[in-house]
Amino acid sequence: MKNRHPFYILFLLVISFYSYGQERPDHTLNKTVHQHADIQAAKNGIAFLAIGDFGRHGAFTQKEVARDMGTIAEILDMNFTISVGDNFYPTGVQSTQDYQWFSSFENIYTHHLLHEPWFVALGNHDYEGSVQAQIDYSKISRRWEMPDRYFERLIEIDKGKFLQLLVIDTNPFVTKYKANPEKYLGINDQDTNQQLKWIQTKLANNDPKIVWKIVVGHHPLYSGGKRKNEQETKDTELIFEPILEKYKVDAYICGHEHDLQIIKKSNKKVMQFLSGAGSELRETGKIEGSLFAEAVPGFMAFTLTNNILKAYVIQSNEKDFKVIYQTEIKK
Repeated sequence: MKNRHPFYILFLLVISFYSYGQERPDHTLNKTVHQHADIQAAKNGIAFLAIGDFGRHGAFTQKEVARDMGTIAEILDMNFTISVGDNFYPTGVQSTQDYQWFSSFENIYTHHLLHEPWFVALGNHDYEGSVQAQIDYSKISRRWEMPDRYFERLIEIDKGKFLQLLVIDTNPFVTKYKANPEKYLGINDQDTNQQLKWIQTKLANNDPKIVWKIVVGHHPLYSGGKRKNEQETKDTELIFEPILEKYKVDAYICGHEHDLQIIKKSNKKVMQFLSGAGSELRETGKIEGSLFAEAVPGFMAFTLTNNILKAYVIQSNEKDFKVIYQTEIKK
């Protein structure tokens, strides 16, 4: 035994040295940040992600996008996620027990930071199923937040300054949906005038503690994609652009088009962020005011302080992600 003792100690030292050199879970974040230094958490601020048009049971690129959402959430120390609608394809969910809650949501977005709140808007495909089931799921899930078809959240940024986040329901304002109530269930039961009054009442809040105003809806005001010249885009622009401009809304986050676009009209205050590439893709293009447009799988990430909003376009590749565009809005 005495002769073996030095070898035993040497064996332990080798094993300890080897183990120390291996990558451990708590080293993952530092490694990721080092490799992707072009996206960083904000000091004295908050961070959130925006995704849309995603619920396809993991098909197309949904799983890859979900993977990278978790990585970015970790880098930014994310506070919440925004879904811009079309949460379940092709025809929404039928109840709070619908298996799609697992196959298209719970079993896909599994990173622990993706269990922070999801503020969820409704898309047209969601109207083909039970909207009430998506509202009711808010009572079951600790992260799914859709208390009504449209709602407000006031989120503290830093030192008593707030983001006013309005999630609206654009679907009842689209003419062709209202003409097809057999497909878009309950669409004609919605009081659009009441919603418009609510939106304007909320945005008219001039409390100096509110330093940013962001509105989330499904349909874009502008698009260079498939629906560039379609009436539903014109309907949305005609109704909502004057309101967002009147109340000096900083950003409008939307989807519907299956791509990633950022548009800032030269004579308008609001910047539109279209994040609809959570799964299936569709060709896109640019129009006047387009800062960015690509039909690639991915999502958008945002950091927000009292003085600056930074937006990152994230492309999901087979094994990793890439920041392919970034811009900012300053106060």
